[in-house]
Amino acid sequence: MLFLLLPLLAALFPGGDSEFGFEEPVSFHVMQTSSFHNHSWVHVGSGWLGELETHSWNSSSNTIIYLHPWSRGNFSNKELVDLEKYFYVYFNEHQDFYISQLMFKGIFDLQMATGCELHSGKGFISFMQLAIQGSDFLSFHNKTWSPSPKGGRRAQKACRLLNLNEAYKHRVHTLLSDTCPRFTLGLLDAGKAHLQQQVKPEAWLSSGPSPGPGHLLLVCHVSGFYPKPMWVMWMRGEQEQLGTQRGDILPNADETWYLRATLDVAAGEAAGLACRVKHSSLGGQDLVLYWAPHSALGWILLAVTVALALLTGLGFWFRKRWTHCEVPCSAVPLK
Repeated sequence: MLFLLLPLLAALFPGGDSEFGFEEPVSFHVMQTSSFHNHSWVHVGSGWLGELETHSWNSSSNTIIYLHPWSRGNFSNKELVDLEKYFYVYFNEHQDFYISQLMFKGIFDLQMATGCELHSGKGFISFMQLAIQGSDFLSFHNKTWSPSPKGGRRAQKACRLLNLNEAYKHRVHTLLSDTCPRFTLGLLDAGKAHLQQQVKPEAWLSSGPSPGPGHLLLVCHVSGFYPKPMWVMWMRGEQEQLGTQRGDILPNADETWYLRATLDVAAGEAAGLACRVKHSSLGGQDLVLYWAPHSALGWILLAVTVALALLTGLGFWFRKRWTHCEVPCSAVPLK
């Protein structure tokens, strides 16, 4: 049944633009951290469709929190309840396993990342990785638990014990190879109106702190765009400036994104540079912002200011003249 749903993805996301370098795999993954302290556990979990958080875990009620109206995908209530039970059992099994079997004591954190990722032409690739205190511990692949070289003897012992439990391995394999892909495709279908929305970016230029004597730091700001993939580059004509430095794409409060690109140039070489912005919401019409040297900008502002001052003065003069003239100013008094 899974392969019958794959054409849905092509309809929802008809391929990235290779010119822009937007081709990225679509994934759904769960991040979970379990902290053991003072003889008790605290579990924190979240679900992500790409870089959009879609679910979180309520540790007090042991239930999934759906962060969007479409976060249930196309799963039935029974399937969702079964998922909640799975994660609840998983948390409790690992509590006992790491304390009683592996003899972890004191304070420690267990991190887990698991999910599935769709690669163009390759289908879904599933993964499950566990870490202790931020260091790789073990992973699950091809129905087998494997220790990380950094995990030491404890990781080797954990994998020996886990690989003996055929029922548990089968349950994990089914979750990763069947449940996760079906749930991912259901999310993409249910959330397509949200996921396919396009918000055009706003862009502006500024100068940053001087990188050195005789140099300028040109800054191109791009904000308010959705979806996340974005291409921005400083250009001279049609030539890309390879010194362009892109910052991280950061989230805005309204779920849109912000990005800035900088270029360190000699002050005398700034004229003629432009920032070019490409985004799916622009329909192939790039945004191009030309850098205006501050000196020229200053002369323009001065000329505008002087012109406004002259117009204002003339306006006051005409108003005063017509107000105080009781007869037509061109009239000649009669003798």
